Amino acid sequence: MTVLFADIVGSTALVDRLDPEDVRALQHAYFDTVAGVLGRWHGVVEKYIGDAVMALFGARESDGFDAYRAVRAGLEIQRSLDRRSLVGGPALRVRVGVATGEAVVDLAATRDGGHGTASGAVITLAARLQEYAPPGGVALCAATHRATDGLIGQRPVPPVAVAGKALPLDVWHATDVTRPAPGLHAGPLIGRRRELATVRDQLVRTVRERRPRWVSLVGPAGSGRSRLLHELVRTVEAVDGNPVRWCVAHCPPYPAEALAPVADQVRGFAGLRAQDTPPVVRRQLAAAVTDLVPAPRRTEAVYALEGLLAAPDAGADALRGAAVWQECLLALAERQPVVVAVDDLDRGAPELGHFLHRLLTAARTRAVPLAVVALHGPDRADARPGDPGCRVPLGRLSTMESGRLLRHLLHRAGRPAPLVAALLPWVDGNPGRAAAYVAALPPDGADPARMPVPDPVRRTVDTRLDRLDGPRRAVLMAVAAAGTPVDAAAVDHLLGWVPGRAMAALRELVDRGLLTRRPAGYAVGDPVVATVATARLTRAARSELLARADQRRGPSALATVAPAAPTARSAEPGPRPVPADGQPRPGSADPRTGPASTGGHPRPAPHGHPNPVVAHRTGDVPSGPGLQPAPGPAGRPPGRPSQAGIRPDTAGAGSPRLAATATSLAGLIPAAPRDGSGSATATPGSPPRHTAAA
Repeated sequence: MTVLFADIVGSTALVDRLDPEDVRALQHAYFDTVAGVLGRWHGVVEKYIGDAVMALFGARESDGFDAYRAVRAGLEIQRSLDRRSLVGGPALRVRVGVATGEAVVDLAATRDGGHGTASGAVITLAARLQEYAPPGGVALCAATHRATDGLIGQRPVPPVAVAGKALPLDVWHATDVTRPAPGLHAGPLIGRRRELATVRDQLVRTVRERRPRWVSLVGPAGSGRSRLLHELVRTVEAVDGNPVRWCVAHCPPYPAEALAPVADQVRGFAGLRAQDTPPVVRRQLAAAVTDLVPAPRRTEAVYALEGLLAAPDAGADALRGAAVWQECLLALAERQPVVVAVDDLDRGAPELGHFLHRLLTAARTRAVPLAVVALHGPDRADARPGDPGCRVPLGRLSTMESGRLLRHLLHRAGRPAPLVAALLPWVDGNPGRAAAYVAALPPDGADPARMPVPDPVRRTVDTRLDRLDGPRRAVLMAVAAAGTPVDAAAVDHLLGWVPGRAMAALRELVDRGLLTRRPAGYAVGDPVVATVATARLTRAARSELLARADQRRGPSALATVAPAAPTARSAEPGPRPVPADGQPRPGSADPRTGPASTGGHPRPAPHGHPNPVVAHRTGDVPSGPGLQPAPGPAGRPPGRPSQAGIRPDTAGAGSPRLAATATSLAGLIPAAPRDGSGSATATPGSPPRHTAAA
């Protein structure tokens, strides 16, 4: 989770100079401006402290760009306050601190003004960082710097000493938003030969048949889409002796300008640089379109393209420039084959997709050799209904290919090759994971299985989990916490649901590839997903789930229950369930000493210190009949305030821990109805179901 803390510079002296009515008007203008910016970037205002504002990003759900959105919000707050005319004309300057780290979040209370919904050291860190930001500036911690590097311009400053911290903190100052540069792809392409041949065949057919095509390279984050595009550009240089012209663009997250990728294609085609002056831009554009636009229209076309480059939004000037660029591409395709490729199209604005579809339609009308190659995730539709296209999925690499990739990355990083065996289970056939794990290897040669989950990998998994609604995420986390395969009845028991409610969620999770069906029951096949899902649970919730598993299976079955991965408080691990005789059972593991084999089959060890970039979402496991909090002392309702109205129930209270920690399992999603219908009914205080960010 990422926390933003903003505070007015010199507010005491400013207030002393103003009349109370002017102070009130200034406060309203300031808070309205800040709250509006935070809302646009999907931040939740956690509290107002005097003239300071604290906001949370990624508390309820993560899209993988929580830190990026927080920094963008901080920069926009500064610009908005600079532009806004405040009453009395005082110079209002703000410092902003942005910190990324772990926190415990009460989801039921996560709303604007929901004071006390988040707890953790990251809260204090954000407040301390803003003290070291210049007036009108945004200060970043090391985790935020890593999460936004390449997307946000940053300037390192000397480390600062912070009260309560043993070592000085590294700090960066955010400067502006930058365009992400294409990645550098060194070394051979490992795997993907079939996919490469498929796309190459589609491009060759486009040229020979003069039939334009839409080709989609579809795969999850880290699957190597950009690497495959790089290989295509390198190897498909000509078809039947005709040189192929590639026009490639990349979509940044949350684009501020809808047609910026189109403008990037124009810049690349004309050989323009960001620092070129207007006369140079005009001269280069005129030279680039000389053979593509008739002479009478050439000046008009150049001015239209200039308008697109100056403001590539969805305004009238940008749309005219995009129309001119479309005509240039079609004219170019009359002379030679053209491939228009857009990486991360699922990040792009709708106007970009409309441009590509209009281009393809016009190319089909003219029967020119033009192809559109779109790279995106599996959740995006390839093309419009009724529009045929070629979809090339990028699945997991084979075990052999993953091993070859790891050996190559380890050799390039100067690390020993035997680490391949330790890293292989955590890579799961994903090239991006392989690169992230090798980059995060500790210098002391520690066991890779005891490493924290690398930041990029955790962000990707968090995003995947947050695409699930409450019930399905709860089922996944319960199965992950159990540690061994469980059947549907066991999941219902763990979550306190009516019998049969978990079955539909289990089947869907299998279809999504998050669970696997084994003879003994359902299990989380990906150890990284299991680690991240379990780390979202509080210690009390994990202990309660293990206690319920013990209650259902009996003492003799406790030996098959492996403990969940330790929490981010692993330096102070909480108590783990121990059998009544006080002796650890075979097959179980202590988070402080390492894992053991489960059921006779070795499994990857859990990560010893989960990465700080995560938020424990209190209450991710729902309540149900038999799991309701017991009444508290007179005048004090049990559990969270938002749980008022949930009736206590004595069913299933056989374990002493059941009543003690029931409140930690209640509140995220509606409880199951008592009529056994299997459909969820709303309980007071239950938040809406989660949806994934586009």
